[in-house]
Amino acid sequence: MKRVGCYLRVSTSEQTVENQRNDLRAYCAARGWNNVIEYSDTASGTRERRPGLDHLMSEVKSRRVDVVVVAAFDRLGRSVRHLVETLELLRHLDVEFISLREQIDTGSPLGQAVFTIIAAIAQLERSLIVERVKAGLRRARAEGKRLGRPRLRVDHRRLESVAARKLPVRLAARELGVSPSSYLRLVRAQVASSSEPRSASCV
Repeated sequence: MKRVGCYLRVSTSEQTVENQRNDLRAYCAARGWNNVIEYSDTASGTRERRPGLDHLMSEVKSRRVDVVVVAAFDRLGRSVRHLVETLELLRHLDVEFISLREQIDTGSPLGQAVFTIIAAIAQLERSLIVERVKAGLRRARAEGKRLGRPRLRVDHRRLESVAARKLPVRLAARELGVSPSSYLRLVRAQVASSSEPRSASCV
């Protein structure tokens, strides 16, 4: 028996979820689905929380839901990007998705084609992000900008003084105002290059 999760969402300007609920219940009854749980949220403000949707997706990830049914696409996603990510997750977990308004059922061949298109869009977005990052790095190199963490500078004589006291690493690092790992790198650099000028450098 299929385990069905129906998701309902209304904005504060809407009176009730009853229209959505009635449509979803009628659809599930027509499909002969009896093992149905409803999850609902009321939108409020721009930074809305959706405990109902979060609960549903938690059940999906735990593989306790086989089918997700919504009244319309715009009920499910917080944004277009979130909608695409959610549908891609459902596809990855082999969870059927049904949207009544758009008449999409991914249990059908046409619905599977929709999932394929959504997956392609998600992959395209990831590729574009990667390409934008690479382009940004190439531009920074072309402009002579130094990439990575800024160089760490510590006074050469002060580093020698602290190291000579043989303090615990954490305490020595605190005196120099650096992290323990940075302190150790500075000391190694100092030992490896006794010809270092007035400062020790480490990336």
